[in-house]
Amino acid sequence: MTTATAFDVATVRQDFPILHQSVHGHPLVYLDNAASSQKPRAVIDAIVRLYTSDYSNIHRGVHSLSERSTRHYEETRVKIQRLINAGHSREIIFVSGTTGAINLVAQTYGRKHIKAGDNILITELEHHSNIVPWQMLCEATGATLQVAPIDDNGDLRMHEFERRLNARTRLVAVAHVSNVLGTILPIKEIAALTHAAGARLLVDGAQAVPHMKLDVQDLDADFYAFSSHKIYGPTGLGVLYGKTALLNEMPPYQGGGDMIESVTFDKTTYNVLPYKFEAGTPDIAGVIGLGAAIDYVNELGIETIGAYENDLLKYATHALESEPGIRVIGTSKHKAGAISFVVDGVHPHDVGRGGRVAEHRRGRVGVPERAQPVGDERCEQEHRDRHRDDAQRTADVPPCRPAAPPEARLRFVP
Repeated sequence: MTTATAFDVATVRQDFPILHQSVHGHPLVYLDNAASSQKPRAVIDAIVRLYTSDYSNIHRGVHSLSERSTRHYEETRVKIQRLINAGHSREIIFVSGTTGAINLVAQTYGRKHIKAGDNILITELEHHSNIVPWQMLCEATGATLQVAPIDDNGDLRMHEFERRLNARTRLVAVAHVSNVLGTILPIKEIAALTHAAGARLLVDGAQAVPHMKLDVQDLDADFYAFSSHKIYGPTGLGVLYGKTALLNEMPPYQGGGDMIESVTFDKTTYNVLPYKFEAGTPDIAGVIGLGAAIDYVNELGIETIGAYENDLLKYATHALESEPGIRVIGTSKHKAGAISFVVDGVHPHDVGRGGRVAEHRRGRVGVPERAQPVGDERCEQEHRDRHRDDAQRTADVPPCRPAAPPEARLRFVP
């Protein structure tokens, strides 16, 4: 296992079994980390060990296997508490992913506190999972969804954000890091403005947790959500952090086993935090795998990872900008390791398909689609060079699909 004191990217790559293969005659280079990360051997081994040595259901058995599984499961909750510096492990709720966490808040806190005439404030940088749940809540309650714009660099226009924040704002929901442009939002400043207006703040941290050291208490976020699979853990699992006082007064999201204290045909008494939001048998293997992923990140050192990725981002941005016909989209001075770009005269499908998760932002930056490599600490400069060279070679051949109109690819929309 690689340590933070000697960060060797070649050795880190050896920790990921899936990278031990060639594609098209070259070692596999994976630049789709904004969508999902690959898994280190430590995570795979932890899941195999559970199923071969320790597996049982949790919280309800008194035999050895159940006690071991429960202990490993709850140890992960404490690891997450420490990873994001939550005040207590009861503030860590296991959910299906960032999407599940946001929907939980929308359907519990939102349904209870947001009424007709109120508004919810988001930004143009949001992922679909931080747009659609609020649209649905607004449709159900008669509230209004407000959207704060970004500037041509991909930064949030703070004066426009403040202008939309008013006495009828009940909730602000923002990304910590944009999954497309890589922009890092000033969460502490947003939290201060939000609370001064009497509203609550939810932060989508899916793209932040794998790249930077976090302190949710210092950020003063009321809710913070992230996904396991973005930080090298299994899919289908995520985390919702919430302040204890808010979680206590929110109603349960789903009913079933484990979220109850007692049940009769006349009345049900709900369990304490965090269990009242965790109905049914959970993803035990996923949670234990996430615990192993956090151990792996801690061993490498999250700040060491972030520093290496920042160097790689600078190198890749300079390399792309130095090539004629390639334009980088999103030039904020505060970015994490995501780069979106267009190649003049070439449809993005011929460079690397751009996904639907960004379609609401393509009009804002003046492009119908874009290519987006997102690296992490496993990527080397030579891999970025190869991606850049492939993009340049693609620009020298006729596209197999119609190119977008030049004006749509080459300018920002005011």
